[in-house]
Amino acid sequence: MVRIYAIKDPLVENQIFLSRVVAIFVFILFVMVGLVARLIYLQITGHEHYSTMAKSNRIKSLPLSPTRGIIYDREGRVLAENIPSYSLELVPEQIKDLDNTLLRLQALLNISDEKIAQFLKQKKREKHFSSIPLLLRLTDKEVATFSVVRPYFPGVDVHARLLRHYRYGLLTAHVVGYVGRINEKELKSLSVAQYRGTHHIGKIGIEKTYESQLHGQTGYAEIETNAQGRAVKTIASDDPIPGADIYLTLDIDLQKTAYNALEGQNGAVVAIEIKTGGVLVFVSRPGFDPNPFVYGISQKAYNEFQQSVDQPLFNRALKGQYPPGSTIKPFLGLAGMEYNVTEFKHKLFCPGFYQLPKFKHKYRDWKKWGHGLVDLNDAVTQSCDVYFYNLARTLGIDKMHDFLQQFGFGQKTGIDLVGEKAGLLPSKAWKRKNRNLPWYPGETLITGIGQGFIQVTPLQLARATATLANKGKVVSPHLAARIDNSNYTSTHSSTEETQINLKEKNVEDIISAMVNVIHGARGTARTLREGIDYQIAGKTGTAQVFTVKQEEKYEEEGLDKKLKDHALFMAFAPASEPQIAVAVIVENGGHGGSVAAPIAGKIMRQYLSSASLCNRRDC
Repeated sequence: MVRIYAIKDPLVENQIFLSRVVAIFVFILFVMVGLVARLIYLQITGHEHYSTMAKSNRIKSLPLSPTRGIIYDREGRVLAENIPSYSLELVPEQIKDLDNTLLRLQALLNISDEKIAQFLKQKKREKHFSSIPLLLRLTDKEVATFSVVRPYFPGVDVHARLLRHYRYGLLTAHVVGYVGRINEKELKSLSVAQYRGTHHIGKIGIEKTYESQLHGQTGYAEIETNAQGRAVKTIASDDPIPGADIYLTLDIDLQKTAYNALEGQNGAVVAIEIKTGGVLVFVSRPGFDPNPFVYGISQKAYNEFQQSVDQPLFNRALKGQYPPGSTIKPFLGLAGMEYNVTEFKHKLFCPGFYQLPKFKHKYRDWKKWGHGLVDLNDAVTQSCDVYFYNLARTLGIDKMHDFLQQFGFGQKTGIDLVGEKAGLLPSKAWKRKNRNLPWYPGETLITGIGQGFIQVTPLQLARATATLANKGKVVSPHLAARIDNSNYTSTHSSTEETQINLKEKNVEDIISAMVNVIHGARGTARTLREGIDYQIAGKTGTAQVFTVKQEEKYEEEGLDKKLKDHALFMAFAPASEPQIAVAVIVENGGHGGSVAAPIAGKIMRQYLSSASLCNRRDC
């Protein structure tokens, strides 16, 4: 066998070896440069970013919700408070299979599909790391049931929360209002920083008007967590600032009296303290319990409210618009004297009807056989329609409009509640603009007795009554008397006072006529004077719900309840030194003197009795 041996070339081998060494060196150098560059980036350039990321894996920044302010009445009695409650909350970021977790929780705690749907809707509006409530107001049994299986539900926990509660329920629902879960529309307009961790917001009433003051300012805490995301300890915190407490002018005792006096009837009562403009009573009946709205009212229950013929969610005192009926007559009587178209003692014959010249149509008086010879005093006292048909025709609709507007008719009062209606004060220009029709003389006549297009809210009527009692000094109604928190205290400051230019003698004459409504021998509210040692000035009213044809007769008996006349009454007392003004509207109540007046009487008696007692005690 012949063996062949390769001839070695040392120079070539050295070159190959050298090239390999250089290649390895370059590779190592390249890797080293890369490592050094990366270290420089991590340690210097990206230090803050990665340090924050590392820290966030261990430390969470959590919002600390502020305690909502308390709402009190004028005597310091709690109307809206915060009560301790347990809630079941989920952090979606910490839950691997959310759908499965919800199904297990639903079976464990018998959670309704509606609650699950609410949670999923809320989840879409919140950050994935937020703690979102699934159930509020857990019972002790539910807390115990979940506590046993808590280790099997990562990302789910029971939290102690303060839940809004309304002590007087339906008595104050329309004025205090309620809080409810923040919806998507509200979320867009809210400060993310201030409302992170807050799930409820004021929806109506004082809760909505003073939301920013009641809510307070959100704080934050840095929490160290373990691998499961559970809190281990608090590293640092910025405490939240509690919301301000609000003291209202409302008197809950008077509120209860007014609400109970409306028992069996739908309607509204508003009472105003004349000297301050503070609202003492603000009742709309029927009311509703606001507490279920806090923790989530069921769709079925809400639908029942919406479909109810009595409309318990409708705020009649603020939004109800009614024909004022004869309660408008003192204001028109004053207008007649101010415009010099009539005098207090000028007499007119009332045969029981009124006719426009060259017209056959008869505008009837409530008293079929008429009132005979009457002056303005008699016309107000006995509520003579014919006198005011004639006065309205003499004044004309535009003068009536301009004069009544000064007392706030056809305008919002500016009370510190959201959603107030302005009522309707018609004029020729209004009808042309809104109906594209001319104004007819007959429409002026029926406006003169508070019928036709004219509409007022109970709040408007109370304000106008207070302004008349105040001899033309306009009263501005309000509910918040004082706002307190740890940083500041503010009290209600009256807006610039407006004085209607009126002749004092004319005002005194009209008030004397209103006194005769209660204290005169033929007054339409005579029963109100019994058992009091002061005088009340007032006016009854009855407003038609439907038009009675010329040849027909209004028969109250046999009419459906919803077709009966509205009963109205407005008054102030004492007549010599007015302190309180009241307006009452009872829907389909019939007669103002027998139905609405006694309600106002109860409120005035109670208020003036307590005021006299307070004066004797120097309080």
